Amino acid sequence: MKRSTIWAIIGLLTVAVLGVLWLQMDLIRTSIVVNENKFDKAVVEVLNKVSERLEEEEERQALKQYFNGYSSQYYQERSSSQTNEGGIRMELSIKTGYQSGGLTSSLLDKMEEADTCTCFRCVRARASKADRLQREFKYRNTYQPLGQRIGLEQIHNILEEELNNWEINIDYEYGVLARATNSFVIVNNHYTIDDSGSNNAEYKHIRDSGYEVTLFRQDEIPPGMLMIYFPTKASAVWSSIMPNLLGTLFFTVIILLCFAYTIFIILRQKKVSEMKNDFINNMTHEFKTPIATISLAADSITSPMVSSHPDKLLRFANIIKQENKRMNSQVEKVLQMAVIDKREFSLKLTDVNLHDVIHHAVENITLQIEKKDGTVATELEANQPIVQGDLTHISNIINNLLDNANKYSPEQPEITVSTHNRSNGVEVVVADKGIGMTKEARKHIFDKFYRVHTGNLHDVKGFGLGLSYVKAIMTAHKGQVDVKSELGKGSSFILFFPFQVEHRN
Repeated sequence: MKRSTIWAIIGLLTVAVLGVLWLQMDLIRTSIVVNENKFDKAVVEVLNKVSERLEEEEERQALKQYFNGYSSQYYQERSSSQTNEGGIRMELSIKTGYQSGGLTSSLLDKMEEADTCTCFRCVRARASKADRLQREFKYRNTYQPLGQRIGLEQIHNILEEELNNWEINIDYEYGVLARATNSFVIVNNHYTIDDSGSNNAEYKHIRDSGYEVTLFRQDEIPPGMLMIYFPTKASAVWSSIMPNLLGTLFFTVIILLCFAYTIFIILRQKKVSEMKNDFINNMTHEFKTPIATISLAADSITSPMVSSHPDKLLRFANIIKQENKRMNSQVEKVLQMAVIDKREFSLKLTDVNLHDVIHHAVENITLQIEKKDGTVATELEANQPIVQGDLTHISNIINNLLDNANKYSPEQPEITVSTHNRSNGVEVVVADKGIGMTKEARKHIFDKFYRVHTGNLHDVKGFGLGLSYVKAIMTAHKGQVDVKSELGKGSSFILFFPFQVEHRN
């Protein structure tokens, strides 16, 4: 798959995920707005109902005081005592007229209960008396302070009851504001002593809540307002959609994580595919040369001009042997990595002298380095160079690092191998002054099949398995491997071998 196609798919998936997330968030926002409007409407209904009930309660209390507790069942008695149909119509007409003029039904009912006479004169007298009572009562209450017209227990009980009726069961604060002084006279079920308006700052949150209703609206000038504030309004609005919101966030996070992981896998597989293609190309190149050499040597041996000369036969036979050994070495590297990947290998632990291993490895590489007019030096300063390990694998590690140092030092290699004792182990450093590596290359240097790009330099051979093998063997020895490199200034590979390796059965 082309890289452009992969990025196009990633782009489409990103747009789709973000689109779904945006739509879900828009639905949640709409739900919040609907819940807020529903809550606001319920609070307004509560306040209006509280205001109405306060006015009704005030009239009821006035009637109780006026009649001094007398009552009767007028409507039951009227059905048995009424004898004049015209009188009934006259009474109802008067009753309706006074109700339309402001006489409340409760007040008229009290008047009717006090006197059961149905004659025209008695009905008119009762209506006139009720009207006068109502005017006197309104006149008297208009000049009373607002705080005296409202009882603490009364307003608290009414407010609690109406809030419960609308299923508003959250904390609240309320206040009664007097117009005359522009200050609160009742706040949270207690009276306030302040006529200057200075307590507005203390209770500013109640005044700015936006929930208010006029009290005693039948007065010519309404004396005040009832205000209420809900400190936990946000939680009440969010409570119904919180499960959906949390579920949305939870599944969105899962989708995003899976999406990110999928992108990571796609890009990694793309990279692995490219490295494997490079590996196949390198392997083909590595095998092509010895196969061609062996084929040429075999054709030469069969030639009559060569078969009659034993020295020439021996020469071509040695060439075939060397090239065959070279091919076997490359195949062995691939097989070793396959075994290491499956973790089917086991270490043959013995006491290994790292200085001896380094001396043998340096001797093997010296001839190749001298052909390039280079040098290889040793600085073996470890007082205790003996560690527990597998001699074969440790030797392969040192040889691989020296081989890399030589391959990536195109002109006159300068290689140094040094050892130092560290806490609980020995540190081995293989340093060169070759082409070095970039920061990005250092991140992947120990990946299988990865090879540092060398620009126009094509004589660096290999499969990209050497350093991944080094990493795997050091891990098996409970050791560590690190690299320090700077482009154009060379590289240093640092190995740490512990004195003891915990053997795994």
